[in-house]
Amino acid sequence: MDFSVIIPARYASSRLPEKLLREIEGKTLIEHTYYNATKSGAKRVIIATDDERIESVASSFGAEVCMTSANHANGTSRLSETANLLGFEDNEIIVNVQGDEPLLSSKVINQVADNLQKSDMQVATLCEQITTEELYFDPNCVKVVYNSRGRALYFSRSPIPAFREGLTLDLTLCYRHVGIYAYRVGFLRIYAELAASPLEMAEKLEQLTILNEGFDIHIEPACDTTGIGVDTEEDLIKVKKELGK
Repeated sequence: MDFSVIIPARYASSRLPEKLLREIEGKTLIEHTYYNATKSGAKRVIIATDDERIESVASSFGAEVCMTSANHANGTSRLSETANLLGFEDNEIIVNVQGDEPLLSSKVINQVADNLQKSDMQVATLCEQITTEELYFDPNCVKVVYNSRGRALYFSRSPIPAFREGLTLDLTLCYRHVGIYAYRVGFLRIYAELAASPLEMAEKLEQLTILNEGFDIHIEPACDTTGIGVDTEEDLIKVKKELGK
């Protein structure tokens, strides 16, 4: 298995300002995320940013950094520019690891890269079973349904699958999307030219444009812990407790 990891890293964050530079156990959040990614089978781990403060911090702990444009609507677009700047070939595989995922298992990173390599699809991602009704009805939890061959059918902030009146909610059928992706570089170059679909605009989910354009996304349950994404001060406190154990 041959792949690289790119960590898109923005400085701005509306809910938790400067979150990637927040310190946890003597290291910044972005350093914890980078260190976890280096435990995977990736041949390269690259931090892609448009901010000199992040570049400076990342360089200080020895990370490879690629400076990109500030005009990106999402991390996938930033990955596409990074692949072009660094001269990646169309057949290479890149895994997108979010900069605020410091507890993501390296096994999960390997899993999504391996799944893409073995499939005939353009993108691969992962999911986890939903275990509570509260999460099932939470619009901040992105739900996904997929078929028996591992092809994603739809992603939504609404509760899916829906259970008709009189039917008992069966959480064994309900999965939440885990925001890690593997891409073939050739597809990233195509993606950079796509306009956001009406479905993406409605749900604010970039993967819906990929499905809308007829591309396939492979998905299966994650093989190991996916940790906690840091979006709020509360999330940061939870991560500090986990890393302090």
